[in-house]
Amino acid sequence: MAPRRGDTQKTLKRPQDRLDVFPAFMKVAGERVLVVGHGGEAAAKVRLLGETNAKIVVVAETVEADLAEAIALFEAEHVAEDFRPAHLNGAALVFSAREDRDLDKAVVDAARILGVPVNAVDKPELCDFYTGALVNRAPIAVAITSTGVGPVLSRHIRARIEAMLPRATGELARLAESFRDAATRVIRDGTLRRTFWARFFSGSVASNLYAGKTGTARAEAQRLLNSMADEPGFVWLVGAGPGAEDLLTLRAQRLLQEADVIVHDALVPAGVVAMGRRDAERISVGKRKGAHSVRQSEICELLVDLGRKGRKVVRLKAGDPMIFGRAAEEMEALRGGGVGFEVVPGVTAAFAAAASAQIPLTLRGVASNLVFATGHNARSETLPDWAGLALKGATVAVYMGRTVAAAVAEKMIGAGLSSETPVAVIENAAHPDERQFAGTLSELAVLSNREEIDGPVLIVIGEAVGHAAMEHAEPLVPLAAARVVAA
Repeated sequence: MAPRRGDTQKTLKRPQDRLDVFPAFMKVAGERVLVVGHGGEAAAKVRLLGETNAKIVVVAETVEADLAEAIALFEAEHVAEDFRPAHLNGAALVFSAREDRDLDKAVVDAARILGVPVNAVDKPELCDFYTGALVNRAPIAVAITSTGVGPVLSRHIRARIEAMLPRATGELARLAESFRDAATRVIRDGTLRRTFWARFFSGSVASNLYAGKTGTARAEAQRLLNSMADEPGFVWLVGAGPGAEDLLTLRAQRLLQEADVIVHDALVPAGVVAMGRRDAERISVGKRKGAHSVRQSEICELLVDLGRKGRKVVRLKAGDPMIFGRAAEEMEALRGGGVGFEVVPGVTAAFAAAASAQIPLTLRGVASNLVFATGHNARSETLPDWAGLALKGATVAVYMGRTVAAAVAEKMIGAGLSSETPVAVIENAAHPDERQFAGTLSELAVLSNREEIDGPVLIVIGEAVGHAAMEHAEPLVPLAAARVVAA
């Protein structure tokens, strides 16, 4: 049945929104590919072709040093002659990099007569095809082109894709190829076979391969093939960092796209949680100081239960899971429950705060030790016995310390630390609404009474803080209060 006119018009894009090129990948393995040119542009094309199994032939009477180096590196053939049309015989492609428009056009004209696709470097109006910015994960390849109008933009996009694709992506593809015939033979149902491949590329097979455990990945692939219904679940304990989406690790981003379930803390911003797969189940186990909505034991039970049901779970924690993130309890529960897991580190609040405020946490001759501390111990007792460490030249980073700031100051001054020791307080580190405060240890007590500072707070104490660039930080003691004290 012919489409109705209105329907056809709805599907057509405007001419400016349609491509002038058709993306395709040319087969060049074992084929002669010519590069005509003598200098840097020709060398760049030889290096690009060196990513393939093409037989590279360079045609130039003489060559410059960088091109000679590329020819030797990629074992290209050098025809030390000026270009003649006869050189094109048997060529699959030709690149003209003669760095002169008339000379390049002579190659283009000859190639078109002989039916050889031709690219004139940096002359898009003469080209039959464009070379994209290449991401090589052989046998997987990604190429990006701006059709000649924005090559720098293409390179920027390539850099982002390079970062997104693990180096072992090609190895995963080759492993999949080795299982393709068996999967077709064993799994007759097409829907089940698609499920198999979805789990293959996003489950424990891929995770083990990316972790460098090739033998385990192959064993997991065989087990998955043998028993589709019984694929074990897996839990990733993922650090979400301090909250800024662009401080999330690349591995964390990938896992969020692969997870069936995202179990997240209250301090993880909604924008980070939203980076997960659209159809992923999201479970909030929001825990804030003084307002624990879910007990830790319940979270542990939830993770084990989800893992035993075969779910792929990202347990998303603010900062780094291993620094005041209760990861040890969850790992112990997962081990006891027989559920596989992996820890994915994140940027902890101390590092994010130090970076924002330009605080050197360690400094030669000033601070050679770094202490991560929390204002309460496991029995909710204020200040375990770490205060004295600051006397030995340590920088102390106190997590979750706003409400006990006065006790922190009293304890450290009582241990012998000078009341004039520099102090920095960072609220909502690495967030758009971050605030920075500067003062001394004697002034830290006022923090407990500043109820308007209600975001996550990181306190940094030590002589190294005095070397920070905090000229624009707010005073710990508000100016009005300071004037009253002075009066």
